[in-house]
Amino acid sequence: MASTADVVICGAGIAGIAAAHELAKRQGVKNVVLVDERPPLTLTSDKSSECYRNWWPGPGDAMVAMMNRSIDLLESLAHESGNVFHLNRRGYVYATAEADNISALKRFAEEASALGAGAVRYHGEMAGGESYQPAAAEDFEGQPQGADLITDRELIGEYYPYLCEDIAALLHVRRAGWFSAQQYGMYLLAQARAQGARVVSGRVEAVETAGGEVRGVKLTGGERIAAPVFVNAAGPLLKPVGELLGVAIPVVNELHMKAAFDDHRGVIPREAPLLIYADEQELAWDEEERAMLADDDEMSWLAGRLPSGAHTRPEGGAHAQSVLMLWDVHNTEVEVVIPPPIDPMYLEMALRGLIKLIPGLGVYLEKLPQPYIDGGYYTKTGENRPLAGPLPVAGAYVIGAMSGYGIMASAALGELLGAHITGRALPDYAAAFNINRYQDPAYQRQLETWGASWQL
Repeated sequence: MASTADVVICGAGIAGIAAAHELAKRQGVKNVVLVDERPPLTLTSDKSSECYRNWWPGPGDAMVAMMNRSIDLLESLAHESGNVFHLNRRGYVYATAEADNISALKRFAEEASALGAGAVRYHGEMAGGESYQPAAAEDFEGQPQGADLITDRELIGEYYPYLCEDIAALLHVRRAGWFSAQQYGMYLLAQARAQGARVVSGRVEAVETAGGEVRGVKLTGGERIAAPVFVNAAGPLLKPVGELLGVAIPVVNELHMKAAFDDHRGVIPREAPLLIYADEQELAWDEEERAMLADDDEMSWLAGRLPSGAHTRPEGGAHAQSVLMLWDVHNTEVEVVIPPPIDPMYLEMALRGLIKLIPGLGVYLEKLPQPYIDGGYYTKTGENRPLAGPLPVAGAYVIGAMSGYGIMASAALGELLGAHITGRALPDYAAAFNINRYQDPAYQRQLETWGASWQL
């Protein structure tokens, strides 16, 4: 059986769906086909923490510029849909209990600000100037831009009384928040389908080419779809799908998890922002627990020094009880296994890590709540910047490597990919996300000088 398409997209995760929406809805390409052996948004996209931010490090302003554009598009879609996906702008709050880390938070803020993320406002005991404006729980309009760096402990206690009394500083990043990834993705898919896009259940077995150009795809089961354009949007399977074209996609996969449980004690206020502990730490095990961990080769790392970045936020509306907890402690390359393995210790580890930030969570150590834990893969390039653009086979493109930020970046990267495919004008940041950047010796030399900035 054979059919035709203008564009075939391999992968119906958020990257593929955003690309289909851009092509079908915004650029008038009617015959777009998404191919996936799983239901849309079910491999990695539904494992997201569902957050967004325009706060990114350099070098260069490409990430900030792309995310600002993506958030512009998210806000436009929220207006268009009646905010069906519940976009808010509560922000990210990075907290440190170590006075020595305040200067690092300040550098982090000023770097992102200089790259276009917005002005930094300072709130210290002697700072004066603007008063601190807490975030609205639901609105995404009329909220401050930039960030607020708070070093006045009385001010921290007034607005964040549930945080540890030892917190020395907070950085509240303002053009940030979260939304429902599933409802967002399904809204985009419905809009694309209304313009003629369709989803085909199947797996791409081969990409057919002739004369160095894409001619179509073959699916398992023998179905063929003739098409002049093929898009690799396969998420954690970007590399093997690239091999179908003889193209090496320079990515690795990391396994990341999140835990959810009912905060029936109401420890985390329902109106809270995303809360991030910006300090490294050692977990507070008792002597017996520490001895047991030391005797277990697979678990002994839990007794050592662990990285910063434990974070949490409320999930659902004002009358819900669920909270999400995430802490990426193993940023190591893994082979993709579907479904991914789940760490039964994950909730306890994340909970113990967040007690340093929110002491009231200690009540749950008496009897661990029943969690829901799921996991997905962060697919990333070496410098953790995405891929969106043409591949070295005429008619072939890629969108992906959106490691931990696929939901928030999808709108802008889908738009960028659509511009490449239809020949429209490219934004200034386009070259930063083109796979051919790795062929530039100057870029390769630059990569050797890049440092690591705090980012989730």
